[in-house]
Amino acid sequence: MNKFSIRKYLRDMPLPFCPGCGNPTVMSCFLRAVHELGYEDLRKFVFCSGIGCAAWIPSPYFKADSIHTTHGRSIPAATGVKLVRPTLNIVVFGGDGDLVGIGLSHLIHAARRNLDITVIMVNNMIYGMTGGQMAPTTPFKAKTTTTPYGNFEHPFDTTSLIVAAGACYAARWTTFHVEQLREAMKKALTTKGFAFIEAVSQCPTAFGKRVGLKTTKELLQWFKENSVPLQEAERTAEKDLAGKIVVGEFVSRELPTLTEIVHETIKEATNDA
Repeated sequence: MNKFSIRKYLRDMPLPFCPGCGNPTVMSCFLRAVHELGYEDLRKFVFCSGIGCAAWIPSPYFKADSIHTTHGRSIPAATGVKLVRPTLNIVVFGGDGDLVGIGLSHLIHAARRNLDITVIMVNNMIYGMTGGQMAPTTPFKAKTTTTPYGNFEHPFDTTSLIVAAGACYAARWTTFHVEQLREAMKKALTTKGFAFIEAVSQCPTAFGKRVGLKTTKELLQWFKENSVPLQEAERTAEKDLAGKIVVGEFVSRELPTLTEIVHETIKEATNDA
């Protein structure tokens, strides 16, 4: 295998992310995973993304076909591409606001249908691009522009939700856990069925400064100190997990995919005609 170079997968364009943003880390982990799986280019991939900071990871920066959709609508676009071109690897990138706020219904139903795609959700716990508003993943009591006295809602446990909906693979790691995140992405890309990665990521610009973690170093240290392995979390009382980030592989299984079922149904209908 040739030596990894991120430049061979990226167009020669300056990236749009704020200083200290976790999106470049997620981008690097993904492209390293692709490289380690033996892909020398991205010709066998199609990327879909919606609106938000994380949506800029693939589009227009990857040297690949990509669809930049409206807010929350990346998964419907990915569904159409996968059904028409089932041999391609379809990957969705989005933030927590895009996928769990605006597009939650699409995310749940894609898992329920076992659509054979990979969804990578970069969870920075806030609407980072549009002003720092509270998101469905904002920690309880965290201050945002729309909750200046602290968030009064409890956040979604998105990965557990996706497992319950029927995903074949689901994992959560933070941008502190770069090795684990890359390995999880490799497993997601080789899973037959719906695969979901939640990458908890730092946002010093919109989130960190409002919760008293002003630098990337402070946020990564917070991830390190507050992450709890899944196996340990299963032995821990729920009240003791408040404010913690449960990390690990939540599920890995094999089930019939939507693509297989649809094309088998078409074949049966054609034979009966």
